[in-house]
Amino acid sequence: MRNKEGKCAIRRSSAQSGGEVRNKEKERQRGTETNLEVVMEYGLETKKCDGWRRTRFLAAAALAGTTLLAAPGVVQAGTPEKITFCLDWTPNTNHTGLFAAQALGYYEEAGLDVEIVQPPENGAVLMCAAGQAQFAVDAQDTMAAALDQDEPLGITAVAALIQHNTSGILSRAGDGIDTPKGLEGKVYSTWESPIELKMVEYVMEQDGGDFSTLKLIPNDITDEPAALAAHQTDSVWVFYGWSGINAGVEGVDCDYFSFRDISPELDYYTPVIVANDDFLEQSPETAKAFLEATKRGYEYAIEHPKEAADLLIEGDTTRSLDGSQDLVYASQEWLSERYVDDAQRWGVFDEDRWNAFYGWLSENELTSHDLTGKGFTNDFLP
Repeated sequence: MRNKEGKCAIRRSSAQSGGEVRNKEKERQRGTETNLEVVMEYGLETKKCDGWRRTRFLAAAALAGTTLLAAPGVVQAGTPEKITFCLDWTPNTNHTGLFAAQALGYYEEAGLDVEIVQPPENGAVLMCAAGQAQFAVDAQDTMAAALDQDEPLGITAVAALIQHNTSGILSRAGDGIDTPKGLEGKVYSTWESPIELKMVEYVMEQDGGDFSTLKLIPNDITDEPAALAAHQTDSVWVFYGWSGINAGVEGVDCDYFSFRDISPELDYYTPVIVANDDFLEQSPETAKAFLEATKRGYEYAIEHPKEAADLLIEGDTTRSLDGSQDLVYASQEWLSERYVDDAQRWGVFDEDRWNAFYGWLSENELTSHDLTGKGFTNDFLP
């Protein structure tokens, strides 16, 4: 669910606001905006998205905390340790646990001063690899480009934000695209990513379809259900927790099939938290403290989706969620059940599932190096 927009008419809810929740659980918070320059340039292609707008300004909400006594999960009792966390897109329900952890003081209690920032033009992963952010958000599929090099970028996935791949193909209801074979002869909006197109080809072949008949057009869509309703395209890749939910919010009847339902190899991890390798080596306890506090934020979102959604909206200094309150609430209700899903605990990676996807990339000649067993760890999880 990396998917954005779908602005829609909103009616204000009478439920408790994010400010009320925050004031009840944490008395003193303040936010500051800072500038952060990224000086490293890479030629690596950055991830494209079927939704959320990318902005270049920073959405910072740095916590200012008082000195805390040492306790489990607390790094130190003195000056809070600064952590920069770079998002992949503008704030959305993939990120809710982060904003909840910040607003409710979980990071401050852990001895951390966490600043959440927007990605630079070249992407969150490059910023993290350059050491200008200790943590960032990415996905296993797009991480492959960072790892598939003679000298891989120094990043490692340390937590899964969602346990299963929630992406698939959205289409107009009744057009016959409720299965991959139904894409034959239809129009598909593409980002022209090799992995994306191979996945679409693969699921069509698995269903007995002919990929060569699919008509490809550039994907410049910002509101997928509206684009389908207007016949701007016949089909588009979405993350169901945002665009699929948005179809219901906007009242657009759509069909959908999930990649993971077609082939288990395509049930990869998206999105994930990645960390800078040097930081992990030099500050393992800080990394563990951050992930412990983050886990608490996601657990809060699981137990209190409405209140957590309010905290997300309130913490979004980009204001990209303004006017989309109904969508955020509906998305959060759906996604809160999928942060942990069938896993034993929040954030954990299943080694076999991780390797199955990277093995699939290798088998389909989408990588030049064998990436199985690379790029992830469970060692820093609580």
